[in-house]
Amino acid sequence: MGRIVYVHGQFVPEEEARIGLFDRGFLFGDAVYEVTAVIAGRMIDNDLHLARLERSLKELDIPLALDRPEIVAVQTELIARNALQDGTVYLQVSRGEADRDFFYPATLAPRLVGFTQAKSLTGTKAQQNGIAVDLASDPRWQRRDIKTAMLLGQVMAKQAARARGFDDVWLVEGGLVTEGASSTAHLITADGRILTRAASQATLPGCTQRALARLCAADGLHIEERAFTPEEAQGAAEAFQTSASSLVTPVVRIGDRVIGDGKPGPRTRALQALYLEAAGVSV
Repeated sequence: MGRIVYVHGQFVPEEEARIGLFDRGFLFGDAVYEVTAVIAGRMIDNDLHLARLERSLKELDIPLALDRPEIVAVQTELIARNALQDGTVYLQVSRGEADRDFFYPATLAPRLVGFTQAKSLTGTKAQQNGIAVDLASDPRWQRRDIKTAMLLGQVMAKQAARARGFDDVWLVEGGLVTEGASSTAHLITADGRILTRAASQATLPGCTQRALARLCAADGLHIEERAFTPEEAQGAAEAFQTSASSLVTPVVRIGDRVIGDGKPGPRTRALQALYLEAAGVSV
């Protein structure tokens, strides 16, 4: 049997799943999404992801398709039906279906879809060896704090970076790094300070970043929230990025500059271990 997905109230085989032609998520990108990591069959930081989902919907004036306990039940059922041990659960909520028009009826009913993707989230080559990230001008709209399904800018930036031989890309605007195309960017300075950009409309508030910040605070570590330049990033002692699908991943090259000795640094390793231990993964 193939993968079971969720489409607006029903669990169906993926081959039978259908999205309406006039769904505004399809026609306008008028939708938001979330991705929650699953490790050993358990969702990680899901409370943060669902809180961000609710915030994104509120910012776009899209009603909740289901209340939070019902959404958790959908996620849990998807994990169970697909026997998912390691991977992700994806949710997307569109404003609904209506004939194509920039103006939308106030009576639209939101559409919720969800599916799982099996993949290894721990012990990956990227986590072990680190990755190289390109630097590129940020092509996205101004409300990046809303996790919309409009991802063409990120797709183009990632494709261009891969064509240039990089694993990923950090985006730059106004002479400052905003964030990774699908991650939160972090630096570690020579004196041990952990830097990441503060929450604003210029960046998406990272759930993995927030979870790591809580763990750091409990462990007596401080994350300094401020913007930094590409040059400052390239001169950092260590660098890493966080996301639900890559957790804590070392960055060992930024553009044409090798970071440190070109290997994941000890402070990044300690942060990886801190996060994995909290997630219940033996390190």
